[in-house]
Amino acid sequence: MSRTDPPGLDLARLRAYLDEHRPGLTTGELSAEVVQGGRSNLTYIVRDAAAQWVVRRPPLGHVLPTAHDMKREFRVISGLHTTAVPVPEALLLCEDKDILGAPFYVMEFVTGTPYRTAEELIALGPARTKAIADSLVDTLVDLHSVDPESVGLDDFGRPDGFLERQLRRWKKQLDGSRSRDLPGIDELHDRLAASVPESGAPSIIHGDYRLDNVLVDSDDRITAVLDWEMSTLGDPLTDLALMIAYAERSAVNLTFVSNATSAPGYPSTDAVIARYAERSGRDVSQLNWYIGFAFFKLAVILEGIYFRFSKGQTVGSGFEQVGAGVAPLVAHGNEILKEEQ
Repeated sequence: MSRTDPPGLDLARLRAYLDEHRPGLTTGELSAEVVQGGRSNLTYIVRDAAAQWVVRRPPLGHVLPTAHDMKREFRVISGLHTTAVPVPEALLLCEDKDILGAPFYVMEFVTGTPYRTAEELIALGPARTKAIADSLVDTLVDLHSVDPESVGLDDFGRPDGFLERQLRRWKKQLDGSRSRDLPGIDELHDRLAASVPESGAPSIIHGDYRLDNVLVDSDDRITAVLDWEMSTLGDPLTDLALMIAYAERSAVNLTFVSNATSAPGYPSTDAVIARYAERSGRDVSQLNWYIGFAFFKLAVILEGIYFRFSKGQTVGSGFEQVGAGVAPLVAHGNEILKEEQ
């Protein structure tokens, strides 16, 4: 490995593999850099003298391969590439761990901006901000409109009983990271468990759909939806609800989430729901349950981070504030579900 190789990416081994399996793709010496901002899998931009690509691999030292399944990511973007959903072209999947120490895949480099802050959108003005947000909703509708069977993804997940399994999964996660009293969180879970809605038609879901997981070009068009590691077949309203929960950032102290939705011109929650409902034709009358579940899920995620931090298992700055974010999420989730009673 040369001194310029970023952690987890041996460029000599990568070049040899590409030359063998995609001859002619690269034409010169490779260089690479890590893309900052990823929350799980590692993303690199790899360049030669003429072109650039993106390489994705699991984090260094990962233990659970099912949590960082490169084949699933590669498969979903391969399937969606022929649809209206903008995704990078999937070029090559390598499941041989001997090359880079873990499976990885190579995809097309797509230009565009992942808007992460309100300041970035403020610079564009309210009209462009609204156009970008509307496009974000429309692209989600496009995703949820794809027939999984038509793109070879009909076995990509188990839609039957999806919401019940999700609720059990996150309750198990909560029980595994309990280290303090969390007022209201069991009440929130019980409210959710007592009123699980009947899902509509299943779809491919992204699992973490938000503005900073898409790229936007200079004409305010979405050029790519990224970070498909949570994707599966399931209830599409979970995508919409999580996007809305992220947009409630200021109300629930979600300091680690992008504040872009607070920029002037960004549509209100009601406007986002109305646009999605009109364009998708889906019944959103029980969306409060889904939003309550989104807050429960986010609370469990934060509590897990706090638990690992309290045990000295998390390295880095800012984690000491995470624990304080759990209570507002729980309170907001309970408040929303009380409105339904």
